[in-house]
Amino acid sequence: MKRIITATVINQSGVLNRVTGLLMKRQFNIESISVGLTEQAGVSKMTFVVNVEDERKLEQLLKQLQKQIDVLKVHDITDKATVVRELALIKVASPPAARGEIYSIAEPFRATVIDMGKNVTTFQVTGEPEKIDAFIDLLKPYGVKELTRSGVSAFVRETQKPYTAQLSIL
Repeated sequence: MKRIITATVINQSGVLNRVTGLLMKRQFNIESISVGLTEQAGVSKMTFVVNVEDERKLEQLLKQLQKQIDVLKVHDITDKATVVRELALIKVASPPAARGEIYSIAEPFRATVIDMGKNVTTFQVTGEPEKIDAFIDLLKPYGVKELTRSGVSAFVRETQKPYTAQLSIL
């Protein structure tokens, strides 16, 4: 089962290495990792997506991460209402004859063209990882030349109530 773990850490040299080293020692494979500055000076947030087979190992990992000197807070946010986003840059073969078709695929995903060559177009797309996976799958038949993904960034929503759309009739 995939788990999303966030760690708020002091932003200094070696912290990422120590945290990932701890994950490696516990034999957790990191599927995604992103690190960036927060609203607080000198503090960063790490977001990991890891595949967990044993819940006891996860609990032990969270406790050991919290004990690290540079780690301020650790949370498993998987089961909470969260905002999860990822960025992908995708370079795809796009000969002039296929461009209209490729652009029609990009439109529903709100992907934007960020670079274009004679026979290649580079798209930028953001969203949940599943959305990005679906977009990439649709582009594969055209020839994905290059792909890079930022890794998941996530945080807990302010309200933990599940979102339900309601219609009001006047």
